[in-house]
Amino acid sequence: MSSNRQQVVFVSHEEMEQCFNEILLKTGYLEDKAQQLAEVFTQNSLDGVYTHGVNRFSRFIEYSKNGYVQKEAEPTMKYKCNGIEQWDGNLGPGILNALTATGQVMKLADEFGIGCVALSNTNHWMRGGTYGWQAAMAGYVFVGFTNTTANMPAHGAKDPKLGNNPLVIAMPYLDEAIVLDMAMSQYSFGSMELSAMKNEELKVYGGYDREGNLTKDPAAILESRRPLPVGYWKGAGLSLLLDLLAAVLSGGLSTHEISSRSIEYGMSQVFISINIKKLSNHSSIPALIESIIIDYKRSVPENAQTSISYPGERVLNNRKRNEENGIPVLKKIWDEILTLNK
Repeated sequence: MSSNRQQVVFVSHEEMEQCFNEILLKTGYLEDKAQQLAEVFTQNSLDGVYTHGVNRFSRFIEYSKNGYVQKEAEPTMKYKCNGIEQWDGNLGPGILNALTATGQVMKLADEFGIGCVALSNTNHWMRGGTYGWQAAMAGYVFVGFTNTTANMPAHGAKDPKLGNNPLVIAMPYLDEAIVLDMAMSQYSFGSMELSAMKNEELKVYGGYDREGNLTKDPAAILESRRPLPVGYWKGAGLSLLLDLLAAVLSGGLSTHEISSRSIEYGMSQVFISINIKKLSNHSSIPALIESIIIDYKRSVPENAQTSISYPGERVLNNRKRNEENGIPVLKKIWDEILTLNK
């Protein structure tokens, strides 16, 4: 492990996973759950999604110690109708509940062609793309979304009534996958928090300051609690519909109900999987996807420095680089994690 002038340390995949696993065991997690959680937090970090990997780990441990995350809880099915199921997460670890739900929708897709698991009373799933990769790498199309606490205003409003409600869409592609993982705000709160810690300006306008001016200053947006919805009214409308669907399909809490709590927990999530092998054109699907991606890659870039990539492609590049060089972590964050292992 080494450091550079920007106070960043580079931690190997193996060292990070072992450290996470040891802390989780000390926090009271059973061995199998600790290992699963450590693997996902590390993989998220390895793939370059630090905001929902290493940067979020200490908060997850805090919530586990304070009981917002029930360490021993298991998700349970509460209703089933053919390929649709409603499950109760029982406030268990969001990652483990989401892994279970994703595995279940793939089983339903095998039986019915398409499956849907709506999960209530669960916790933060961290990186939604985790479950898109899980399903797509197994050969399935995946759609998943979650609601959150209110952290984004409706278009034209000043106060937050919407969640930034992440949406994931994934499908198999060659030996990997195409995975779209996006929040309904222009930047996720995790990415803005990271940029603020690093004193970096956002590349495009991400929200408003307290005076109502569009700004690229992440700290100002975090202070005003006025992030910009993607596509302005379009992102705000999509956020509202995702919240409605998550609450209705799961029978769980909506964004405004979650927001009545002092801490974000008890969210509602939806997991949908399609078995494309059951489609009449399944044999021609790989060639169809390849032709679309080839045409997409023929886009004329704005400049020589611009690289045209499909959703998920940069993850593969991050993964390769971080495997070779170590996972970059702000020294302040890694030191905080190491104190949890004493």
